Amino acid sequence: MQIGFLEIKWTDLLDITLVAFLLYYIYKLVKGSVASRVFMGYLLIYLFYLIVKAIGLELLTRILEYFMGVGAIALIVLFQQEIRRFLLLVGKSTTLSNNQFFNKLLGNKENNEGKYPIKIIVDAAKTMSNEFTGGIIVIQKEDDLSKFAESGDIVDAILSKKLLVSLFSQYSLLSDGAVLITNGRIKAAHCILPIASNEDLPSSYGFRHRAALGISEATDAAAICISEENGKITLAIDGNIKTISSSELERELRQYLLKEF
Repeated sequence: MQIGFLEIKWTDLLDITLVAFLLYYIYKLVKGSVASRVFMGYLLIYLFYLIVKAIGLELLTRILEYFMGVGAIALIVLFQQEIRRFLLLVGKSTTLSNNQFFNKLLGNKENNEGKYPIKIIVDAAKTMSNEFTGGIIVIQKEDDLSKFAESGDIVDAILSKKLLVSLFSQYSLLSDGAVLITNGRIKAAHCILPIASNEDLPSSYGFRHRAALGISEATDAAAICISEENGKITLAIDGNIKTISSSELERELRQYLLKEF
């Protein structure tokens, strides 16, 4: 296709589309964090570099080329969390364990029901919500949470609604921090989680919400946060957090952990 003095091939259109798609998803990953401002600044400098190179300013072009080379290394350091999230999303979308057809073929549904006792967890979250008991419940999916479990106290107990609620009681020494659930068991309590750096969170979201969001950004775990101020339930998955009802919580967990739609 000829437009004026430009000759555009179908490969050029494909190239532009893929680059736009990639830039959109990179921005979506870093949106709301400090890294988003760094990304926009670097992108503006790169556009300035292309303009300078097209004009033919050799000295400024050389300076910007050296800056872009060093900046690329700096970006890897600054965006290590976002890069990890991106690779995690790619890995989760391609792994056979997340493929519904292979799960049915291999008969994994029954094992997953025991691995993720969603009904017990939702009932405990509902009770805590009604009693305005604050807490964070983290459900392990594929990523290893051992380093987070080691930051707290190992429990390794059979999961039950009463035990889960009692761990967050105001009289419990393990009420602060998060409870980690692995393979249908309470692995640890009083665990320290990474804090999200997202600056666009609503003011109603406190320290617990940031911790729940932080673990969902760092791993593929699902984090349930119950507010002791208003009893509201929030769910953090894949770096996204939202306030939901108990019925919505069960549906969301079944979709994410059991692939039920």
